Amino acid sequence: MVKNSSMRIIITLLLLIVCAGHAKSQNLNDFGRIVLNTFVQEQSSVPEEAKNLLKTKLDQIATNYGMAGSNSNPRFVLTASVNVISKDVTPGPPAMISENIEITFIIGDAISQASFANAIIPSKGVGINENKALIQAIKGINPNSTQVKSFIENGKTKIIEYYASKCDFILKEAETLANQGRHDEAIYNLSLVPDICQDCYFKCLDKLAIIYQQKIDSDCQQKLTKANAIWAAKLSPEGADEVSEIINTIDAQANCQEEIKVLNEQIKAKLTADEKARWEFKMKQYSDRIAAEKEAVRIAEQKAIRDDEFRENQAQRDQQSQEMQASRNYELDKLRINAYKTVAAEYARNQPKTVTYNNIYWR
Repeated sequence: MVKNSSMRIIITLLLLIVCAGHAKSQNLNDFGRIVLNTFVQEQSSVPEEAKNLLKTKLDQIATNYGMAGSNSNPRFVLTASVNVISKDVTPGPPAMISENIEITFIIGDAISQASFANAIIPSKGVGINENKALIQAIKGINPNSTQVKSFIENGKTKIIEYYASKCDFILKEAETLANQGRHDEAIYNLSLVPDICQDCYFKCLDKLAIIYQQKIDSDCQQKLTKANAIWAAKLSPEGADEVSEIINTIDAQANCQEEIKVLNEQIKAKLTADEKARWEFKMKQYSDRIAAEKEAVRIAEQKAIRDDEFRENQAQRDQQSQEMQASRNYELDKLRINAYKTVAAEYARNQPKTVTYNNIYWR
């Protein structure tokens, strides 16, 4: 049991290390939770200053309830529109404009254009002109009000229900994408499932492990094909240098290490003593990287063991062993999730914005 657990942790840590440094512009925390993208629906009657203020209110609401983030997942949105109910002129001096408005807040699916939750919140503003009155009315909306809280919780519940009902489809779609070689897209889609949807979330984690391994194996085969072609065309130190650069980008846990060894021996057999020493030095850089990653795993595993022994020093040995295994699995999940998130974030960063929020007509 311990041996299997150790191997799983080694694999996971190496996956994480390989992914480190990518997707710097994306917030990895946007994956594994519900994120609401905010926008204000187009209304010609609402001045730009009022739109900007309403957008700020939406951002405040999303932030207050832990649902703000980048547009890594553009599907779910928090939007609003303004309806002026009445206008009155109050006597001066100076004469003032009083406006009663209703702001309709909506949480919805920008892809299907389905509304998950809505709330109509009235407000009143007074100003020297209609624009100022409207701005004051928008300022009067309290992002922490009971009505807003109920609205957000309702929308959150509906999104959770969406994932629960669509989980089998999400898993099947990811599998189809992976079979088409679109591993990054599959990882991205699976990574969007929030951890609050526990059943679907853990099913997606299991699928992610499979697809991630497929990704690094496929990547390795492509790079090996290129490396072999280069060596076949250039049986020279220059060709060996090009091959070494390719090999050093291959994931240490890809299932092609034996093929790398075969190519390594073929190259060594063709090189002179001096050239062979240069080649072996370059390949040692690859093996040193693997060794360093394994050492990092060993240290992390030893820490997990010490932590378990500290917590469970009064428990029976068999129970302690089970707890240690559970702890390792927990550490495994943490590392795996971060590795997958980096791939998902990099995929999102490289995608054009495909969802246009304006002119959405909610059903």
